[in-house]
Amino acid sequence: MTGRWRRGAVAALVVLAGAAGCAANGGAHQARGGMPSASARPAADSGNTGNAGNAARGSAGSPNTGQGAGGGGGSCTGSLAPSGPPTVRPGSTAAKIRASGKLIAGVDQSTYHFGFLNPIDNKIEGFDIDMIDAIAKAIFGPGYQSHIEFKSISDAQRIPDVKDGSVDIVAHTMTISCDRWRDVDFSSVYFLAHQRVLVPKNSTAKSLHDLAGQKVCATTGSDSLATIARYGAKPVSVPYWTDCLVKMQQGQVAGISTDDSILDGLAAQDPFTKIIGPSLEDEPYGLAISKAHPDFVRFVNAVLAQLRSDGQWKADYRRWVGSPAPAPPPARYTG
Repeated sequence: MTGRWRRGAVAALVVLAGAAGCAANGGAHQARGGMPSASARPAADSGNTGNAGNAARGSAGSPNTGQGAGGGGGSCTGSLAPSGPPTVRPGSTAAKIRASGKLIAGVDQSTYHFGFLNPIDNKIEGFDIDMIDAIAKAIFGPGYQSHIEFKSISDAQRIPDVKDGSVDIVAHTMTISCDRWRDVDFSSVYFLAHQRVLVPKNSTAKSLHDLAGQKVCATTGSDSLATIARYGAKPVSVPYWTDCLVKMQQGQVAGISTDDSILDGLAAQDPFTKIIGPSLEDEPYGLAISKAHPDFVRFVNAVLAQLRSDGQWKADYRRWVGSPAPAPPPARYTG
C-alpha cells in the first residue's frame, strides 16, 4: 500500500476506532488501559539539581498562579526554564522514571494527526506522540520505544490523572490556561492552535454566531464548551471528538467547535464537512505534569528546546500537520 493510500485508509478508519473506544494491548506504542500508578515514585527535588525541597510545590509555587482565569495565552503560558541540556541527574524525577523502566503518558487515541490509534498497525501515533517519543529518548536512550506506556484517556481525565499520579505526563492537545495552572504544571508551548467550527458541507453557517440557539458539540473537560455557550449556541458534551463527528453525521448537532488542529483531523475523516469562521480563541498546547515534579518540567522543556533548535519540531509538523512548517512557538519562561 502506498503512503498516500495508506494515509487515506487510516483517516477513514480512525473515526470508527475512536467511536468504539477500542484499545490495543501490549507493545510500546499501543493503547493501554489500567496500569500501575506513577504516584508510586517519590516526589523529586526541584530544578534537576539533586537538592532536597519543593516536592510539595503547590499553586503558590507555579509560575503563572494568580494571574487570572480564562483561556490560554498571554501571561499564562510561561513555564519553568531548563536547567541546561536534558540530563538525567541522580535523584531527579527523570532518574526515578528511568529506574522504573517506564514513562507513563496519558494520550488521546482518537484525534487524527495528534494522537490516534492507527487501525492498520494497532499503534498510537501523531504529533503529540512524537513529543513523548523525544522525552522518552532523552530518558532511556536507544531502545526507548519499549519503555513507553501509553494510557488512553479522555479530555476530562487529563487533570485528574496527572494529579493522582496515574501518569507521568499528558500529551493530549491540552490548552494551557490560567485555570488549569491551579491544578497542574505545564511545559512551554509546543503547538499553537485556534478554536474554529466544523459543519456539514451543506450548512449555510459562516461562523459560530450563525449557530446561536443550535446544538454544537465539544468534549467534556475541554475549554471549547465555554466558548460555544458564550456565542449563544447550545453546548453538547461527549467523551471523545470522534463522538462529536458521529453526532454531526447523524444530524444530532449542527456543528463541532474546538481547535483547528483537531478539526483538521476530523475533516480528513469526513470529506462532507468544512471548517468555517475566524479564529475564536488562541489555543496554546502544553504538556501537563504534576506540580510535585517541577524538575521534570524543566527536563521536558530542555527536550522541547532541542526539538525547536535542531529542526525536529518542523519535521514532526510536516509529517503530521502539513507543509510548509512554520517556526515553532517560542518558549516563554517565568521561573
